[in-house]
Amino acid sequence: MDISQTPPSKWRQYAKRIVEHKAFTPIIIAFILFNAVIVGLETYPNLYDGNENVFFTLDRVLLWIFTVEIALRLAGTHPVSSFFKNGWNWFDFVIVLAGHIFVGGHFVTVLRILRVLRVLRAVTVIPSLRRLVDALMRTIPAMGNIMVLMFLVFYIFAVIGTILYADISPEYFGSLQATMITLFQVVTLESWAEEVMRPVLAIDPWAWFYFVAFILVGTFVIFNLFIGVIVNNVEKANEADQDNEEDGADPLIPDTNTKELQQLREEVSELKEMLRSMQHNDKT
Repeated sequence: MDISQTPPSKWRQYAKRIVEHKAFTPIIIAFILFNAVIVGLETYPNLYDGNENVFFTLDRVLLWIFTVEIALRLAGTHPVSSFFKNGWNWFDFVIVLAGHIFVGGHFVTVLRILRVLRVLRAVTVIPSLRRLVDALMRTIPAMGNIMVLMFLVFYIFAVIGTILYADISPEYFGSLQATMITLFQVVTLESWAEEVMRPVLAIDPWAWFYFVAFILVGTFVIFNLFIGVIVNNVEKANEADQDNEEDGADPLIPDTNTKELQQLREEVSELKEMLRSMQHNDKT
C-alpha cells in the first residue's frame, strides 16, 4: 500500500495543526529577528567580552527552538519524504543541523557565521521574500549572457584605456588589471569625475569622449539590462502566483495532498455512478 495514501496518525495531525496555526509563523519570525539582534550585539566587543556565556546560552536556546520548529514541520508533513521535495525546507534543515554539528570549540568561527546565516531563514518563512528570491533565481540563465556582454565591454574599454592613458595616469590606467578596476569604479559612478576623469582631462582634452562613451554603454545600457531582466522575472513570478492562487495552490509550498484529492474525486465519481446504476435497476 502506498504510504502517501495511509492517513496520518493523531500526533502527526496535532503537529500539523500547530504548524498551520496562524500564530506559528509570526512567532518563528520573531525568534529569527531576535536571533539577528543577538548576532549583531556579538559584534560589539564592549557587550560581548565578559558575557560570552550569556550569548552562548541564548544561542543554544534559539537553536533548540528552531530544532523543535523543524521537527514539528517534519511531523506535520505526510508523508515525511515530501518535506524534502522543497528546496527551502532543505535550506532550513541544513542550517539548523549545522548549528548542532559545529558546536565544538574548534569551530567557533564557523558557528558564528552559521548564526548569521540563520537570519536568512526569514526568507523561507515570509512568502513574499520567497517569491522575490525565486524570481531572482530565474534570472541566472539570462544573467550569464549579460555578464558575458559586460565582460566584453569592460575588456574592450580597458584595453583602449590602457593604451591611451597609461602614461598620463599610471595609477588608474597603468595596466590592464588596474584599468579594469578603474572602470568598475567609473561604472558605479563613485567619485569617477574628480578622481579619475578630470586629472586625465587636464592633459588630454578629448578624454571626455572615452569616459562618456563607457558610462553610456556600461551604466545606462548594461546595468539597465540587469534591471530589466530582474523586473521581467519578478512580474512573471507574480503572475504565476496569481494563477496558482486562483487554482487554490501555493507554488512555494509542496501540495502533498494533490494525489489524494484526485483519488478521492475519482472514488466519489465512481460511487455516484454506482448509485445511479442501482437506482436505475430498482426502477426497472
